[in-house]
Amino acid sequence: MKQTLILLLAALLAMPLAQAQVPATATTQTASQNTGRLTGTVVDAATQKPVEYATVTLLPTTGTTPIGGSTCDAQGKFELKGLPAGSFRLQISFVGYTSRTETVTVGTQATALGILALTASAQKLGEVTVTGQRALVETKPDRLVYNAEQDATNAGGTAADILRKTPMVNVDNDGNVQLRGTSNVRILINNKPSAILSGNLAEALKQIPADQIKAIEVVTAPSAKYDAEGSGGVINIVLKKNSLQGTNGSLGASTGNRNQGINGTLNVRRGKFGVNTKLSGFKNRYPYRSSTARTDFTPLGEGQLEQRSNSRNVGQGGFGQLEFTYDPSPLHSFTLSGNGNSYQSRSPQDLFNQYNFNPYSGPDTLKLDSLYSRDILQRYENRNYDLNAGYTRTFGEAQSRREWSVLAQHTRSRNDQNYRLDQYRSADVLVGPLEYRERSVNLSRNLETTLQTDYTHPFRDSTTLESGAKLIRRSVSSDYSLDTVLLSMQSDFSRSPLRSNAFDYQQNVLAAYSTYNFMGGKKYAFSVGTRLERTDIEGKFQGESGRFSNNYLNILPNISATRTLKKPGQTLRLSYSRRIQRPQIYYLNPYVNQSTPNSISYGNPNLSPEITDVVEMSYGTFGEKSSLNASTYVRRTGNSIEEYNLYNDSLARTESTFGNIATNTTYGLSLYGSLKPVPALNLSSNVGLDYTRLYSAALKQTNNRLNAFVSLNSSLKLGKVYSLQANGGFWTGGVQLQSRYSGGYYYSVGAKRTLLKEKADITFNASNFLAPGREFRSSTETAQFRSSSIFYSYQRAVRLSFNYRFGKLDNSQRQRRSIQNDDGKQGSSKGGGGQ
Repeated sequence: MKQTLILLLAALLAMPLAQAQVPATATTQTASQNTGRLTGTVVDAATQKPVEYATVTLLPTTGTTPIGGSTCDAQGKFELKGLPAGSFRLQISFVGYTSRTETVTVGTQATALGILALTASAQKLGEVTVTGQRALVETKPDRLVYNAEQDATNAGGTAADILRKTPMVNVDNDGNVQLRGTSNVRILINNKPSAILSGNLAEALKQIPADQIKAIEVVTAPSAKYDAEGSGGVINIVLKKNSLQGTNGSLGASTGNRNQGINGTLNVRRGKFGVNTKLSGFKNRYPYRSSTARTDFTPLGEGQLEQRSNSRNVGQGGFGQLEFTYDPSPLHSFTLSGNGNSYQSRSPQDLFNQYNFNPYSGPDTLKLDSLYSRDILQRYENRNYDLNAGYTRTFGEAQSRREWSVLAQHTRSRNDQNYRLDQYRSADVLVGPLEYRERSVNLSRNLETTLQTDYTHPFRDSTTLESGAKLIRRSVSSDYSLDTVLLSMQSDFSRSPLRSNAFDYQQNVLAAYSTYNFMGGKKYAFSVGTRLERTDIEGKFQGESGRFSNNYLNILPNISATRTLKKPGQTLRLSYSRRIQRPQIYYLNPYVNQSTPNSISYGNPNLSPEITDVVEMSYGTFGEKSSLNASTYVRRTGNSIEEYNLYNDSLARTESTFGNIATNTTYGLSLYGSLKPVPALNLSSNVGLDYTRLYSAALKQTNNRLNAFVSLNSSLKLGKVYSLQANGGFWTGGVQLQSRYSGGYYYSVGAKRTLLKEKADITFNASNFLAPGREFRSSTETAQFRSSSIFYSYQRAVRLSFNYRFGKLDNSQRQRRSIQNDDGKQGSSKGGGGQ
């Protein structure tokens, strides 16, 4: 392990030293004589969309020493100034495109070159056109893009596997997603919220096949045009999608000891009409074992709890998508789509429980002692669907940046969770007599309807005004019940009224925004925006006359400044934003899952939204063979939603819930670098450091920790048909208000071979294969108790995947708008709300 860490750190330190250097501009005449200027716009030859941040270099008619250079802005525009008069070569290049070289003549005045198109690099093989391979990770001033389809080790995996390898993202042993040290992050699918992700996020990510994911986009400082999402930012899962003339598609299958699945796509486009479809089915298996030791400090004495459990979680389900597109002209685009999924899991569990109480005085308290075992079966069923409709209007080449869109979305999610348990008066369920039985049902629903309109108006050069409005209507419910039977006193189950109820929650959000983007000279770009959001909420419990309600108005400013530095591809960006994070059903749901009786959890329906201020500075540079992105940030949330633990003396158990009870401050540094020393080899590394301090005046408690995360990815192409890939990483752990948890490490290797004239490929992947699994430790300490837990996860995995592509590809995809609801704080695998 030590050798692995040393290699990872050495690779990281080597990257900045290997950054590709573009020579400084060479001048052949004095500044007073160099008055020439070149301007132009670089676009994609197929879509006519701007190619953001393409590199433009002016070369002499012979030789390779640059005379001038620049980088295109977000609209594909560039300007070279201070040039000598004469004839030169203009070279334009960007990752994934064939470089273009033009002969140009520079005079003493400005010369406008107009539209310059780049063609995606491609090689035609029979009926299939294979587009030039993009870099595994692309660095852009406002985001990082992990091109997951270029990573062979992802074949046959899930979205959780891909996120674990995404820069700045960490997925812990429970499947909880963190972005730069915080779980307050909004995850989207194709720039839209999805009902698939509305409940238990860790479980949902296992339902999305990796074979259908094209890329992961990480946005840490979104503009006011985005919803004022969580403090961490936005993670957008981009599914593979085609808008191609003719018929094309793919078929795939994978098998392994953790995941098995089949998937297929079919895309048909005839003239102005197009249909895109996806369908997949899968099974997964995640066994684990755990143990907990707890010491309780009560006024009567000390209690000692010991628990051990084994579980075998098996799940299966499917995912489908159907999309219709209609483009009556280049200026108009209509989209209608729907997707849905179904997932079922079954988790049998054996639980051993022993509680010993040592009273300070008196024999009466000995009745708290207990010894029993439980045979538990938990079932989970999740069904979701999304319906989307959109219209986009553009206004021709003369006003290529002017655009208006109207979008609508309707999502519905239904989650059924139930468990039943048999309790035996012994340490083993196979020995002791049955003394107690329990069964519980929780049905939770989430219904959401969104209407949105956006308008972008260009003025001159790169100045634009963006404005829009959005309405979100949410309806959430949780209907839960519990039946028990104590066999020594009852013959049949009876309802427990204190643990059965129905909860309804309504939330309406009305938002409007405006963002002004403008240039300050030729090297500065500014964005100033404000978002105004009004929220109305109302909730009630069944059978109670009282309701709770609240409404609030938030003004959420956003500002950023970007400086283009001397060398092409180098940018420096400073941003500030205020963001809001509303709790979703996972945190609000009051349902109590008591399958583990001495440690329970539930949601809090009275939570308020979090308000977070974020300041970030980032530096980015990229060249033909290397790239580097570095950012430092400060993030502060004054009313942070945190999980906290209480001790119930009468029931000798800990209870976990959520509250706006802390101030959460994080100082962080993120580094990402990539290097391509030879054409066949790609290396990249990601490092994150953050210091988190949590303080709660209500609990009179402070917790802090310095955390680190390091990952390394590599790929090697062997000839035309073979490729190898490997990745690995580690993280040091994390901290919550009352808890600390250990880190871990991961690694995987994969090999791919293309077949049938590159129409098919077969991939083998092995992950964490040196041991069956590994331990993860956590500890919690309060004034009332102290506990430590060990979670052993079986992680050794092998997969064999096959994928076949058919049809003729024609790169005619056009950009389409979609809804993004980024305002809700989503759930993880921890806690009991939203189960």
